[in-house]
Amino acid sequence: MNRKAKWLLASLAVVLLALLAFVAAGPWLAINGIRNVIAAGAYGELWRFVDFARLRESIAPQVQARIAEGIVDRVGHGQTAEAIGGVTALISEPAIDAMVSPVGVATLLHGSALARRIAGEKDADGKVRAADPLKDAKTGYESLSLFTATVQNDEGKPVVFEFSRSGMTWKLTGIRLPD
Repeated sequence: MNRKAKWLLASLAVVLLALLAFVAAGPWLAINGIRNVIAAGAYGELWRFVDFARLRESIAPQVQARIAEGIVDRVGHGQTAEAIGGVTALISEPAIDAMVSPVGVATLLHGSALARRIAGEKDADGKVRAADPLKDAKTGYESLSLFTATVQNDEGKPVVFEFSRSGMTWKLTGIRLPD
């Protein structure tokens, strides 16, 4: 191999390695992007880091199942599944719409900072600090295109944030709510 071919091959290897590093760092870039958008209060920019349609697909069945369980617990197992399903969908739609909106996602990620702001609680310097629920998350790849960040809720139960790769970018596409 001549010198020019070696340089070309080395350059190509460096570009491919940089591209691979960018894709591998993507979930952390998405987490940081979400953190920065929420800290700035620019919730309209969350679309860059959150796939709202897929997030809705992830959350809707979980919320509907919880509501259905609550209904069955109150009225008993004698009701038909179809009737319970209809009531569940009717009740859950507004909640799901609220959760899977830019403001809803920001509220979920603000955590206790929102409650502190409403209660008027402040730090020693007089400011309400924004919560960073993904700060101490246990992170890892479940596959080449699925990355998870797991945090504990106030009750100590795991909440799993799912980030999926689409091409070279990563977005929040699911949340596994605790049981």
